[in-house]
Amino acid sequence: MNQKSPVEALPELLAALAETGWMCSIAFLATVVFGIACGVALRLTAPGGLRPHRAFYQVFGAIINVVRSLPFLILLIALIPVTRWIVGTAYGPTAAIVPLALGAIPFFARVVENALLEIPQGKIEAAQVMGASTRQIVWKVMLPEALPGLVAGATLTFVMLIGYSAMAGTIGGGGVGDFAIRYGYQRFNTPVLLLSIAALVLIVQAIQTTGDLIVRSLSHRR
Repeated sequence: MNQKSPVEALPELLAALAETGWMCSIAFLATVVFGIACGVALRLTAPGGLRPHRAFYQVFGAIINVVRSLPFLILLIALIPVTRWIVGTAYGPTAAIVPLALGAIPFFARVVENALLEIPQGKIEAAQVMGASTRQIVWKVMLPEALPGLVAGATLTFVMLIGYSAMAGTIGGGGVGDFAIRYGYQRFNTPVLLLSIAALVLIVQAIQTTGDLIVRSLSHRR
């Protein structure tokens, strides 16, 4: 079998990196939006929250825990009919966005909930005394106060999505994972396989470093 050298495989790797960037970026945006919404809902309806609702909190929390407990590869396969219904196909980078987002939203929702729990209760009570509505407390007190923790959690989530996207390559999801399997593993081409691993490591390091810098900047402003 004709094997490509790492230099010859570079164009395919660059294309795979673009696919990974596409699927992870869109999935990350969806995760942040829906994850914050779910996390805020959990915090508000929890015992001691601004709008406590025990039944909703327990049922919604249980659903999130069930989805979180599923291994991503199993979730990826189980969501194939849903992905095909939403996107029109179950394969490719765009199709991979659906399971990526659905797999990461429950995780980030719990991150958001925990970040909101760390806000001093006195600040929330002060806002209530001043007549602020629940919406105002969420947008002007809770989310701004929890911002460093949210950014740290978002960074962790983005890194997790990179790992998930590599697994999506095992069933034709595209990206660096698919590149590593087709050009490295299946062709017994160790140099190309190592090249794909190095690319993923560099991406993760760049994301983590950027996230850490933002968190430190936000913490110094407080």
